Amino acid sequence: MKKILLGVGAAVIFLAALLASLAMGSVPLYPREIFAVLAERILGLHAGLADPYAMGVSSGASLGAVVSIVLGAKWGFSLLGSTEIFAFVGAILASLFVYAMAKINRRIAPTAALLLSGVAVGSFISAIVSLIVTLNDRDLHTVFFWMLGGFGGKGWGDVATILPVAIVAFSGALAIARPLDILGAGEEAAGTLGLDMKVLRRAAVGVAALAAAAAVSAGGVIGFVGLLGPHIARLAGGSLHRRLIPLSAAAGAILLMLADALARTVIAPVELPVGIVTALLGAPVFLRLLASPKEGRVL
Repeated sequence: MKKILLGVGAAVIFLAALLASLAMGSVPLYPREIFAVLAERILGLHAGLADPYAMGVSSGASLGAVVSIVLGAKWGFSLLGSTEIFAFVGAILASLFVYAMAKINRRIAPTAALLLSGVAVGSFISAIVSLIVTLNDRDLHTVFFWMLGGFGGKGWGDVATILPVAIVAFSGALAIARPLDILGAGEEAAGTLGLDMKVLRRAAVGVAALAAAAAVSAGGVIGFVGLLGPHIARLAGGSLHRRLIPLSAAAGAILLMLADALARTVIAPVELPVGIVTALLGAPVFLRLLASPKEGRVL
């Protein structure tokens, strides 16, 4: 009964957030326009699936997008969806490089090595991005708004592009839900129970990288959604991954839709990049979670 109520509650909140995000804005929308805007909201659902920072995905996607934007300005390289394609490829390559670097250093725990490698690779790629932007300052405005994230100008074609990847990533996450529950007891205990840690780690990293790459390539770099969503879901539904994974997706989508609604209304008719709103709202909440002894146990 609790599971049913939790699912119904999540669905009601999701629909309320969807309607609020459609209703709020600087101009009224007609039914035909609402159908078109639904594409942006659905992209928001996909982009709430995973956090792009921990594995260098955001910096890799940024590098790919910046290269596409600069090439488009210099050589007329403006194929439809080229920025998204470049961003996706850059994100995947960056995550693969981070994983390879993490495997080299065996003196550190695998999870810690992965996070440290992600920080190092992300910082290095970010420096390259800054260098490219500095040398091509005419494209600074376009690059700046892409890196802050948003769904303006997106349509059903973008949804069709990201949907297969999102389905694969979501299905993969659900497929390893049970092993992830076992892993919660600790790596040594999980190994004793016969869990192949190498296979599980590769599967988890692959699923996370795929989901984050798809999200970032579609909406740009939007921070804190992938961090806050799972923690809110854990507080609401517990730590079993078969519930935590879909609830995390729902929580991330709800947060992103509400942030997008605020971005379009807080200083209307000017529309803020969604990444600004999520950072302003997410950072204090995340720090509050870290500082609270009760909530801090779920982090």
